Amino acid sequence: MPLQRLGVTARYADIVTHNGTLYTVEVPTSENGDIHTQINELLTSLEGLLTRGGSSKGQLLMATIYLVDMADYDALNQAWEAWLPPGAAPCRACVQVARLAKPGWRVEIAVTAACQG
Repeated sequence: MPLQRLGVTARYADIVTHNGTLYTVEVPTSENGDIHTQINELLTSLEGLLTRGGSSKGQLLMATIYLVDMADYDALNQAWEAWLPPGAAPCRACVQVARLAKPGWRVEIAVTAACQG
């Protein structure tokens, strides 16, 4: 299966697929929202990216979650668990970082998922 890039810019692609695997990263759409707003924005956008790339949240293989403040961990987990289909939790890492690319972002998620191509 050929390598495909969707939403390509000079710096990054929104989605990369290869050999039945999808790779993407998502951030919130707003910089000023609280963690609940930002994680809901991010998960909504992430679901759209997965669909666009021929995958779904039920096909996640791995997620790496970056939080600026671990005090947001419980809110993140609540939204994450409600968003995932039952029994479809991927392997996951959650790490605290000093900051993200935009000062107001509180969360960023990188995922790998199985896809149709």
